[in-house]
Order: sequence, then C-alpha cells, then structure tokens
Amino acid sequence: MEKKEEAKWYVLHTFSGYENVAKDNLEIVIENFDLHDRIFDIVIPTQDVIEEKNGKKQVVNRKILPSYIFIKMIYGDDIWHAITRTRGVTGFAGPKGRPLPLTEAEIQKMHLESIACENFKVGDKIEIVEGALEGSFGVITNIDEENKKVTASVEMFGREADVELEYTGFKKVD
Repeated sequence: MEKKEEAKWYVLHTFSGYENVAKDNLEIVIENFDLHDRIFDIVIPTQDVIEEKNGKKQVVNRKILPSYIFIKMIYGDDIWHAITRTRGVTGFAGPKGRPLPLTEAEIQKMHLESIACENFKVGDKIEIVEGALEGSFGVITNIDEENKKVTASVEMFGREADVELEYTGFKKVD
C-alpha cells in the first residue's frame, strides 16, 4: 500500500475518439508486463449532460476532455516506453512529451481522488451539486463503496429516475 502512496496522477494524450481503446490497451500492457505495482488507476473523465433528441430529453454521459485520459502510477523511464508505445496513446501531456504530475488542486478539480462516503447511508436525502442535474434533489438508494459512487432516485422530467453519482457530486440535506 505504501507504493500506492508515492504514485502520482499524469495526463496521457490519445487519438481523438480512442480514449476507451487506449484505456483497454493500457490495461493489457499492465497485465502483460505485470505493472500492477506501478500503475494503479486509469480514468477517462466524463460527466452527465442533458440532451434533447427527437423532442425527448435524456441524460447522456460525455467526455469532459476528449483525447485525454488520466493515469495514476509510479513513473519511470521503463514505464514511459511501455505506455507511449501503447496503441491509441500519442504520448504524455507535458514538456517535450515527458510527464508532469498533476497538482493536488488539479486532482481535486478533476475528481480523480474520491472521498469516503462514511457520512451517508441508503435513504438519506441529497442535493446534487455538480453536473447536468445540479440543483436537483434525490434519495440515496444504493452505495457502491468499491467504485466510490452512489445511486440516487431523482425526479427528472416529471418522473423518478435512478442516477449514478460520484461521492463528490452531492451533499446531504436535512
């Protein structure tokens, strides 16, 4: 666990539309080169937005930063070669293609590190504080500790709908 503490978040650039392909291929590289003790997480930042299509509104998950993915790892030149040669990855975002770790403020802004959900339980009333449903209210119906998400029942478009929220995307209301 102490190795994970020294890991830092970095930004990878991908071909446009290849974010998921790059993530899948990176996971294969992690398996093939047994890099589980050096690469800990790969994130494609997304958020829910409301779109109208054929006169109907629906919630759609969109990429926040197309062509970019985030990776939490312990950097080394050996890993640089393995990652930059991965199909779909064009390189690290940083000076001359060398990785530059994200600051704490950047990590929090992108919600890469989640907080614990110890203060919440199923049945709690919440207010959504970010994303397309900001300002909406709901009730927690499920807590997923492993993925740091909750499912909440929210009134949307005149009916109840279940939405999945990051721990940082809502606050408890009394």
